[in-house]
Amino acid sequence: MFIETERTPNPATLMFRSGLSVTDGTTADFATPEAAADTSPLAAALFSLGDVERVFFGADFISVTKSEGSADWIALKPQVLGVLVDHFSSGAPVFTTTAVAAGPVNNDDPADAEIITQIIELIDTRIRPQVAGDGGDIVYRGFDKGVVYLEMQGACSGCPSSTATLKMGIESLLKYYVPEVIDVRAI
Repeated sequence: MFIETERTPNPATLMFRSGLSVTDGTTADFATPEAAADTSPLAAALFSLGDVERVFFGADFISVTKSEGSADWIALKPQVLGVLVDHFSSGAPVFTTTAVAAGPVNNDDPADAEIITQIIELIDTRIRPQVAGDGGDIVYRGFDKGVVYLEMQGACSGCPSSTATLKMGIESLLKYYVPEVIDVRAI
């Protein structure tokens, strides 16, 4: 089995592509070994390497973030590749249960339904594909009084350039197309 490795804008994260579907088109973000323990044997196996801080599953890729101060990618990458090859060769499932996405930060006001629909459509069509190309995802979590709340996942979570991406890229795009947006904040 051949697994392609790609760098991401986050130097602590590498993206792995096996050419196989990883999820059904959704994403799953595991920020702790405990979050993965009962949900994903693959994520749990990656965390068991010890130097892994976060595991993210996209539709056709896996992003792995190494712990700060841990081994260099030169040492950790072969271990990650070994876990991935063993898992995919065995035919074991990626998930043992359905991962549940977190809900919105706040309860969206029904009066804002049209604005929220526009925001979500822009995220899904213009922003999410770009973010996925960098090994992550961006998830809408709420809209309140002109402020859009987004969650950065995978390689984007903790990335040094994520603040610039959020403010100069995503916020500018949303403000341009949706004048009601006055600010974008990461949660």
